[in-house]
Order: sequence, then C-alpha cells, then structure tokens
Amino acid sequence: MFVSFNFLLPLLSAVATVSGTALPPHSRRVLHERRDTVPHGWALHRRADPDTVLPLNIALRQSNLDKLDAYLLDVADPESPNYGKHWTAAQVAQTFRPSKESMQTVHAWLLEEGMDASRLRFSKDRGYMHMNVTVAEAERLLAADYYVYRHAESGIEHVGCHSGYHLPEHLVAHVDMVTPTVEFGGVSLGARVAKRASGAPPGATGGQMKRPVAPKTPIPAAVRDVLTDADHCDTQVTLDCIRALYDFQPNLQATDQNTVGVVELADQTLSPSDLTTFFQKFATDSVNTQPTLVSIDGGTINADETDPNLIGESNLDFELMMGLLGKNQEVKLYQVGGSISFNLLLDAIDDVNGGFCGFDGGDDPTFDFVDSGTTEDCGNKPSAFVYSVSYAGGEDFPAQYMQRQCTEYGKLGLLGMTFFYASGDNGVASNADNLCLQADGSTAAGSGNFLPNFPATCPYVTAVGATQVDAGKSVTDPEIAPSQFGSGGGFSNVFDRPDFQSRAVTTYLDNFAPDLGADVFNRNGRGVPDISANGFPTAVVINGQWTLSGGTSASTPIIAAMIAAVNDARLAAGKSTVGYINPALYSNMFVSVFHDIVSGSNPGCGTSGFPTAPGWDPVTGLGTPNFPMLLDRFMMLP
Repeated sequence: MFVSFNFLLPLLSAVATVSGTALPPHSRRVLHERRDTVPHGWALHRRADPDTVLPLNIALRQSNLDKLDAYLLDVADPESPNYGKHWTAAQVAQTFRPSKESMQTVHAWLLEEGMDASRLRFSKDRGYMHMNVTVAEAERLLAADYYVYRHAESGIEHVGCHSGYHLPEHLVAHVDMVTPTVEFGGVSLGARVAKRASGAPPGATGGQMKRPVAPKTPIPAAVRDVLTDADHCDTQVTLDCIRALYDFQPNLQATDQNTVGVVELADQTLSPSDLTTFFQKFATDSVNTQPTLVSIDGGTINADETDPNLIGESNLDFELMMGLLGKNQEVKLYQVGGSISFNLLLDAIDDVNGGFCGFDGGDDPTFDFVDSGTTEDCGNKPSAFVYSVSYAGGEDFPAQYMQRQCTEYGKLGLLGMTFFYASGDNGVASNADNLCLQADGSTAAGSGNFLPNFPATCPYVTAVGATQVDAGKSVTDPEIAPSQFGSGGGFSNVFDRPDFQSRAVTTYLDNFAPDLGADVFNRNGRGVPDISANGFPTAVVINGQWTLSGGTSASTPIIAAMIAAVNDARLAAGKSTVGYINPALYSNMFVSVFHDIVSGSNPGCGTSGFPTAPGWDPVTGLGTPNFPMLLDRFMMLP
C-alpha cells in the first residue's frame, strides 16, 4: 500500500532497543507508527504527567483482508456470475474476525509485560484489546514519549506521542494500530467546546471532517418568480433542473422494501420548518413529510436552531434527496452525536456480531467519542441500502485509522450497501481549511503538494464531484466543472488505485495530466471523484429565506437519490440492491452511460489543479449520469 511521506509510516525496518524491564527473547522493538511533524494547528506544550490515565486500545489485525477486493468483485463485477449475491452478516463476521493466534499473542505479551489479566478486555468482535494505563505504563509498553499538545485556536490540550511508538517485532503482524498515540483528537484535557460547527478546530471535533461549503448568496427578489422552472438553471438550480439535466423521472414501486439514508454529524441539524417551506414551493404533495430520525449516540434534530452554518447544509441534503424521490420513499436521517466521526455511524449500523464496535461500542476512543453521559450505540440501529454523506476531510488522519475505516466500508459493501461521499470543494487542496502538503510532511494553507479528501479516497465508497450549467447555457448544453469553487479531486496518498479503475485513470495520466513535479501528486493512487452531478447554484431555504448554495454536498444526495431509484426498480423486479457500484461504473457495460465533462479545472495549492478531459478526469470523474441508461444497465444485471 503506498503511503506518502506525510503520513504515519509503518517503518518496520526501523529498530529501537528498549532498556530497563527484562523482556522475552522476542522483544526486539520496531517502530510501528510515527508522524514527521505535529499536525497543523497544534503545538507541543509539555511532557505528559506520568500518572495521567489513558484508555489504551490495541487494534488487532483482521483476517483475510488480502482477499477483500476479490470477495467484492465476485458480487460487484458485472461479468461475475455471482453479481448481486451479497453476503450475510454472519459470513462477514466469520471471514474477517482476527485470528485466535493474534488474540493470544497480544494477550500473552501484555501478561509478560506485567499487566494483570483483570485489567484486560476484548471488544465484542474481539477486534480490540482495551486497558486503562498510566502514561508511565504506556511509555514502557510502547517505548514512547508522551506529551501534552495544545491547539492554538481552541486551547484544547491533547495527550499523545507524535514521534512514534514501538512494538515487539513478533507483534507487528498481529496489530494494526495502538491508540492514543500518533492521532490527534479525542483524548483531551479540559472541557470540550459546546458546539462543533463546520469551522470548529480539529481538537474540538476529534478530526478534521467538514461539510463542503460552496458560496451562499441570497436570491434576489426580482427573480424569485422563476424558481420552480428549468429555464434558468445557470443562475438557479431547481429540482426541475436536475430532472431535466439527467432525465431523472423515477417511477418508484418498491418503497416499502427500499431504504435510503442521509448522514449528519454532531451539531449539524435539519430545520423541519425550512423543509416544509421548500416543499410548499417545489413539492406540494410532500409538505407534511419529514425524514425518519435514527438517533445515534444522542444525536437529535434541533428544530429551534437558526445558525445558518449549522442548518444550511443539512437542509440542502434533505431538500434535494426528499424532493427528488418524493413523499412515498422514506428517507432516514442518521443524526450522529458525539465527535464528528464516521466510525460512530459504522458502530451503530454494523450488526456483524458487534461489527466495527470497539471495546464499548466505539472503534477508536481517541477519535470517536460521545458526549458525557451518553451510551454508545453498537449494532443496534437500522441500516440502509444507500447512504449520502456530504462531509470530507484531508487525507491526513493516521494511515492505519483510515485504512481500517475504509475496510469496513468494503465489508458493508459485501452486505449490499452503497456509500456516497462528497469529494470536497477546494479543488486539489483538502476540504479542511484548504490545506496542502509541505515538504516536511506537515500541512499548510496556500501552496504545496496536493491533499485529497478522505473518506472519498477510500476505494470502497463512491466519491461524488460537482458540475454546473455554464453561464448563458441551458440544460440541453454540456455542463462544465464549477467555476465558483473547485470540485474536489486528485489521487490518494494512502490507497492504491484499484484494478478496475486503471484503464480510465491511466488514459488521463498519459494524455491529459498537467506537467507537475514528481511529488505533487501520487500517480499510483486511487483517483477521485468517480462520478459527478450538478452542484451550483442550488436554490435552498435557510431560516425561511431562499438562498443559492451548493457544492459537492449538493451533488452527493442527487447521485444517491438516483441509485436509490435504481435499487427500487431492482427490488420491484425481485433482484438484489446494487451495493458496491464502482466496478460496474468503470466497466465496458457502463461506458456510454455518462455525460462527459470537458471544460474547467479544480485549482488549489497554488496551481490550476487538474483540467477536465474526455473520459475520466480528477475533477468530475466519469461525468454525470444519464439516468435512463444508468437504470437500464443495472436492470440488465442479475
């Protein structure tokens, strides 16, 4: 797996000797993870108090991950005789559970190190070993130096060891990662902030996930009388614009079997009254329709919220998703409390024998924490076939953390679920604070090497970019890449390019890629986005006022609505849901399904970014869908 220099490198060749406590013969220590620099916005403050207690978690290596791609292609490749034959939860749990050898090896090591067995406990899925330890004990176990780091903007203090930690060499094959160590987020000293808005500092959010936010402007009163038509889609995008652009007129027949969800994190909340106002204009038969709340870890709808930064983006999701699918299709609102973390979502919906849940329902407490007094949900919430998630953050989380989360999306794909993630609104820079990679491995705003967004870079999710109708043009003209913001795109520094993407991406790299330095972007990485839809300027209601908004956070629910409609048609015909769709999208069978986007680019990091081009490009992916053709191809599959 390619890992860029800026990430935590499993430098298994780097060896450290540990003096002091006698160790077993196989005690030679190797560096397991490290950071080259302290993350953006943080500074090393002081040595950690040796008596401070830490929730130490050891993530065990899962079995058969080397076969995950093959398992997925068996049910997702259009040429496979097993297309659509998704697995059961029991099959997934049995296939990927850590081996007894891994569990026994780690447990034996901790006992050898003097840890009392009563302090050790496994997670429900046996994937994590947890214990509370003092800083002094953690430093001895991991041959690490723990410090307190302070966030410059928020003042929050965090305990960790950015310079790295070591494991006995015989444990390396059995352990993915140990926390808290090199990640920055959840293990903090002092009070947390009351609200975690889109601009909250990383220390307050447990990471750097943010909503892609395109420019917002009030709609002039003089043109409000044309909001409902499809004749002015270059200046105001309405539901009719979207229907006309992609010929999206679904005839839903299996709404009682189909499920679709939209995910919102922390304090981002829907305004039910704004949704009603929107429907009064665009979908009068849906006026009394609201999404079904699925509360995760205390997540709630705050109907009294008026902060546009907290309601605008959620409103956008539901006004588009529910407006396009109509009143008969239930849409679930997965409102996730606690930290801005996708792992908390995965904890709640994954019922694979405890699934992704960690020692008490949280995969990684240093990132994935809930508010005080809240019991974490673990595999007890209803799942959906399609998830629309309009959040993105720079691919600068710990590499093992991203890889482990990405693996879970792949495992859920085996169950027939489809995840759509926005690719971001800052072009080739990260969605979190417009950051770029620096030569020393740090991140900074302005210029530098390209930094794509996660989870969009995970090959097991479908990354969604944005387009727009060109000025003075109509829905019958080709769309262009957005001119008001950069559709997020580029190449992963963590995840290799999957084989099914190689032909399309290699054609771009060989013929259209800009002539930039060798380190500016990873030519071997997974390319994003996969597909696009209109993302600007979208007419929405915020605080009772009509506003122009958008971004890839508008494009994502549009694409998700289309795949939800595809699932409806397949279910009505007695077929399975589509699940993991990326292999199909890039196959020869789907080559004529997309409207090609060949105008525009996605600037960022002091460059013009990538240009669009015929075929796939790292701005708009394969292009925008022709829905009848998309539906036809998926209906041809078993």
